[in-house]
Amino acid sequence: MTQFDKARLPSRHVSVGPERAPHRSYYYAMGITEEEIARPFVALASAGNNSAPCNTTLDGQADAAQAGVIQGGGLPRRFNTITVTDGIAMGHQGMKASLVSREVIADSVELSVRGHCYDALVGFAGCDKSLPGMMMAMLRLNIPSIFVYGGSILPGRYKERDVTVVDVFEVVGKYAAGACPIEEVHALEKVACPGHGACGGQFTANTMACVGEAIGLSLPNSNMVPAPYSTREQIAVAAGAQVMELVARNLRPRDICTREAFINAARVVAATGGSTNAALHLPAMASEAGIDFDLFDVAEAFKSTPYIADLKPGGQYVAKDMYEAGGVYMLMKTMLAGGLLNGDCITVTGRTLGENIDQVTWNPDQKVIYDVKTPLSPTGGVVGLRGSLAPDGAIVKVAGMHRLQFEGPARCFDCEEDAFAAVEARSIVEGAVVIIRYEGPKGGPGMREMLSTTAALYGLGMGEKVALITDGRFSGATRGFCIGHVGPEAAEGGPIALVEDGDTIRIDAEDGTIDLLVEDAILAERRARWQPRTNDYQSGVLWRYARNVGPAYKGALTHPGAQAETHVYADI
Repeated sequence: MTQFDKARLPSRHVSVGPERAPHRSYYYAMGITEEEIARPFVALASAGNNSAPCNTTLDGQADAAQAGVIQGGGLPRRFNTITVTDGIAMGHQGMKASLVSREVIADSVELSVRGHCYDALVGFAGCDKSLPGMMMAMLRLNIPSIFVYGGSILPGRYKERDVTVVDVFEVVGKYAAGACPIEEVHALEKVACPGHGACGGQFTANTMACVGEAIGLSLPNSNMVPAPYSTREQIAVAAGAQVMELVARNLRPRDICTREAFINAARVVAATGGSTNAALHLPAMASEAGIDFDLFDVAEAFKSTPYIADLKPGGQYVAKDMYEAGGVYMLMKTMLAGGLLNGDCITVTGRTLGENIDQVTWNPDQKVIYDVKTPLSPTGGVVGLRGSLAPDGAIVKVAGMHRLQFEGPARCFDCEEDAFAAVEARSIVEGAVVIIRYEGPKGGPGMREMLSTTAALYGLGMGEKVALITDGRFSGATRGFCIGHVGPEAAEGGPIALVEDGDTIRIDAEDGTIDLLVEDAILAERRARWQPRTNDYQSGVLWRYARNVGPAYKGALTHPGAQAETHVYADI
């Protein structure tokens, strides 16, 4: 077992010297020995809870990691943070809490680590915002860290086909259209989610799990293992042991997550047809590392990346299939061979990404991951847009779409509920460009996802017959011509606030443009009349969030990030 000198470790402030006798008394109260108190203190942060199946196995995995930490010579200290589970928060006011929870998760992990002077961190997360939240905390604190994903759910089965929760969201629209009986809705809802784990398609959770491996913060081929598999416990133990190696080497998250690593991560998102939310989370993570990397940098990486993983919602397969095909490293094997990744980036193994990939043998017989030479499409699982409607940019997932250009008249709604009601009433006509505004980070507040509305459109058979544009977000499960993160947002008087019913909007996802075809003089008149809006959240966390949050294209951040630091926690 490695012997560690605490002279430079944060935990010396709570464990070393006569003046720390009161602190040590608390550790003795918990049955910890003098020898154990002399070890590095390792935080095991779990987002586990009984709120949703995404999170139900996390506490068990965090507990399993204790054995690895002890094996490596550390003292494990487990604590919990919150989650807001998007599938349950979706389609009502609860979704305003979702993106805000990312900041609360990062802040709460930071506070627990700071308050107790932990030396290293292994973070366990399952549902959407908890993944970037946990990784943001790692980069902010900059202590040796490893990220562990709790794993995805297995696919459900309905009428001899694999299904996910998205099928349930879409059957709601189908039922509203009179295209299926209520019995089908009930039958599908009972089988779509057969057990523990996060949503199975390449939605936000699995997208950010892929990011964890691509950016170097997760152990190789660890994150696509489904939640119910016993292998997850072995991964947790290995993460606990490996973080002690990182402590010994003083290898920290900001050594690993360089600008080149962020480009690698963005490319993996595009190659998998991943969630548009990655374009929000990657800039936020980069800010925690002091790296300028905004929506346009993400989009630049997307431009030249082929779409090569045939995953839902744009494709056929789910995370379990990707795991069986060889996982994220199988995907990165062909990407590196095609010159799409920087193999020199260091990872939590202590080796480079290229050295890790060298240990993987390409499997030509699997059907999920295509060779970069024969991609599903030459570019663009996800595309960045910019134009007169979105000077600060926007984002669209085009994986699996047949139509990349759209032009039509605007139909404007000032909140998601009104748009959803119009969809249910079947008053959205083919060819319309549906605008949902005042749902941005400030305006929502909280930048809600619009899955209930987009899924209902698909259920009605209108998925690619209309376009939908919002200053809010879309779920990673969303499919169709759905454009989010439009900035500046309506609450700040962005062009999206000035659109009126009937205005022509032109979108070109090949050229990366999104334009409002209204004369400047008319827009100037509208701007002169425009008044900021108030919302119902005039106290509490949503009020505070609206006051502090920045623009979506920079990650919807609530603090200045590492560039404003005068010191880093790891060096206290």
